[in-house]
Order: sequence, then structure tokens, then C-alpha cells
Amino acid sequence: MKIEQIYTGCLAQGAYYIESDGEVAIIDPLREVKPYLDRAAKANAEIKYIFETHFHADFVSGHVTLSKETGAPIVYGPNANPTFDAIIAKDNQEFKLGKVTIVALHTPGHTMESTTYLLKDENGKDHAIFSGDTLFLGDVGRPDLAQKAADMTQEQLAATLFDSLRTKIMPLADDVVVYPAHGAGSACGKNMMKETVDTLGNQKKMNYALRADMTKEEFVKEVTEGLLPPPQYFPLNVKMNKEGYDDIDEVLERGTQALSPTAFEAAANETGAIVLDVRHQNEFAKGHIPRSIFIGIDGGFAPWVGALIGDVQQPILLVVEEGREEEVVTRLSRVGFDNTLGYLKGGFEAWKKASMEYDTVSTVPATALKEAMEAEDVPVFDVRKPGEYISEHIPNAHATPLDFLNNHLAEFPSEQTFYVYCAGGYRSMIAASILKSRGIHNLIDVAGGFKAIKEAGIPVSDYVCPTTIK
Repeated sequence: MKIEQIYTGCLAQGAYYIESDGEVAIIDPLREVKPYLDRAAKANAEIKYIFETHFHADFVSGHVTLSKETGAPIVYGPNANPTFDAIIAKDNQEFKLGKVTIVALHTPGHTMESTTYLLKDENGKDHAIFSGDTLFLGDVGRPDLAQKAADMTQEQLAATLFDSLRTKIMPLADDVVVYPAHGAGSACGKNMMKETVDTLGNQKKMNYALRADMTKEEFVKEVTEGLLPPPQYFPLNVKMNKEGYDDIDEVLERGTQALSPTAFEAAANETGAIVLDVRHQNEFAKGHIPRSIFIGIDGGFAPWVGALIGDVQQPILLVVEEGREEEVVTRLSRVGFDNTLGYLKGGFEAWKKASMEYDTVSTVPATALKEAMEAEDVPVFDVRKPGEYISEHIPNAHATPLDFLNNHLAEFPSEQTFYVYCAGGYRSMIAASILKSRGIHNLIDVAGGFKAIKEAGIPVSDYVCPTTIK
């Protein structure tokens, strides 16, 4: 028996390859399926099943394409209602895979079709659970995403999740290995651990949601408290996962068309496409196409695209470092953004050489902000998450979280110069690009973010431990 976790950091997502005696099961595959096909081919094994733990909201699964490529059936748990052919497993239904067995344990709560897959080894012993978004390490799946589909409140879904955990998962032995669908950084939970594999016994000790003496009322309160609104692209990804989507090869063919500066500009004007610049923030600051949006490929790229652009049908034109075009289109497709129309051939340098108009972002070191603050009362805006701001910030800085920046546009001065910072410089440059695209140009980005601000000796608020923030 072989188990491999295939973890994708930018999505904080774990897919799983399970192999036994020449047969393979894939759990929660990513959109691009070649890695799974290659692994099976190398082992001279056959992909027999594709298991989905639920209809994912934060990424587009590769289940449809993988089934088409291999002929392997897609398996969901009870209550699933895909529009394509699939096996809808019954609770406790068993699936033989070589010498091992996979059992579908219906664990509703995160969504009503959520299912945990229990792997029994060659001797019939419980070995591992693939818990999807039902159980994370240190947390559980948020119960607010499926309210409309389930016709239930988040409190009712949380209560259902409480029952699922206590009747299906907690009775399992402590040495059972937990393989979740996500880790720290995912928007599908609140406080996940950075580790991606653990034992159930350790989770029973460390995970607040598995506390033995916890009442259902306490669980519901803790699980629903402090939930931020989900990214707006989540329902659109659920729809794609339920109904299917274009093959990744078609998406890549469309998205990797090279466009000259003139053709690029014409395409932007004719289609209403967003110009998405994915270079490093320092390069974007030095020069970029006016009204383009920066979201760097080397940061939390796909989730920020989903959170800030939102509409997966939005046409996109790319400004990208040469040689990374296919990577960017692939990573956009992972969160359902399939409408990439092409990229700027020759990159931003070609745009400049063509004498096209361009813009810049004023950026200063934190020491310059310190000097400005000592000279006068300057407006400062913090675009980190609310918890980061509460934990520690510049006194009198305005909290304008990047996720909800559009809700705060009226708070930015129309004429007076203001400063923007985040933790390290990535998110503040995204914010700067959005503000400039809205016609707000009187801003200065603080290079190095809050880390540099503290190092520069700028006074900050008293530290509040994040674990105490409700």
C-alpha cells in the first residue's frame, strides 16, 4: 500500500494518491491531472476510482477530466447531486482497491454531501481517514458555505458537523492517520495548523473542536464565531465542480496566445478584460500598464485572484515574466478563471519599447514613513487581515483589509498623500494597484511592510496574542 499526499502550497490543498496491488484511487485531484496519470503509469497501475470529499468551493477539482482520461468513476458521498455520471455512495459503502478497502463515512456539516473516506489496510485495520473539509488539523470546516444549498442556517450545519465528528470520526482509534483537504492559509477554516498530516489521537488532544467535554452549543458558538465572509468566487467554483468545465488543454490553448502591444491594447479595449500583472511587486512599482491589477504569481496568487476579481467569467489579459505563461494560466484555472485571452508578448519591456503609456507606484522605505510621521500627521492605511491589525498596528492607522478594499474606497483621501502597508509588501502593492485603477493616485507604498516598520522604530500598538482574539 502506498499513500502520497500531493500538496499545493498556494491553495493550501492536499490531493491524495493511494495505490495497492496495481490499483489506484485519487482523492480530491487538482484541475491539471497529468501528475496523477504519470504516477500511475510509472507504477504500471490503473486508476480505479476518483473520490471527491464534497463539492469544493475554493478550487476546481480535476475529477471530470481525470474520469474522462481514465474511465474511472467519480465517487461522492450521500446527498451529492452532480449533473454528470457519478457513483453516489451510501454511508459505510466499501470500495475495494487492490488489497485495501476504502469506506465512505458520511460526515455532513461543512456541506451536506461531505464524506470522509476511511482506508483499511490489507488486514482490515483502520489505517487513515481522508477527511476533506470535515476535519482539519487544529480546526474543522466552516459551516456557512452550504447554507443556501442545504436550506439550513450556519448554526444548523455546525450542529450537524458536531454530530458527524462525534459519531463517525472521534470513535476511531488514536493511531488512525488524518489526511485533510487543506492546511494553514485556506479560507475553508479559521485556525488550521501548518502541518498537513497528523494522528487522530493528537488531534483529539489539540483540536478545540474534538474536545471530549464540549457541548453541542459550545461547538456551534466556537465554530461560527469570527467567520469572515467567504470569497465571492466560492459559489462559482461549486457550480463548476457540480456541472463540469472545459478541459485544461483548451484553457491553456486560449490563454497562452502571445499578443503584440497593439493587439494587447485592442483586446483590452474590445473585451473589457482586466489586465493582470503577475510579476514581482518591485517590477510592477517601477512600471506597469495603467489601470492594471497586480497579483504576483510568487505570492498567494490564486486565492487573491478569486477573492479580488471574483467573477470567474471575467476576461483576463496577462503581463507575465517570459516562460511562466502556462504556469499562470494553469494556476488561474485551478480557481475557475478560464477566460484568459492571452499575454503581452515580450512582457512589459515590449510595452515600453512600443512607446505605450505606463504608470508607476511610489514606494519608500519604512524610515521615510517614520520621518513623514514625525514631521506631520499623515494618513496611514493597514491592508492586513483584521486579526493581524488587532494584534499589532501603527496607532491611528486605518484598518482597510485587502479582502474588502472596495468597501473602504470612500475612506481614502482624494488629495492628501497617504501611505499603505501590509505585512511584507505583497498585499500593499495589490492594494495600490486597485486604488490606482480606481483613479486614486495620491498614495505611497511602504516597502517591506509591518516588519520593516517595526525595524525602523515606528511606534506600534501593544501586542495582543492572536490566539486570544475572538
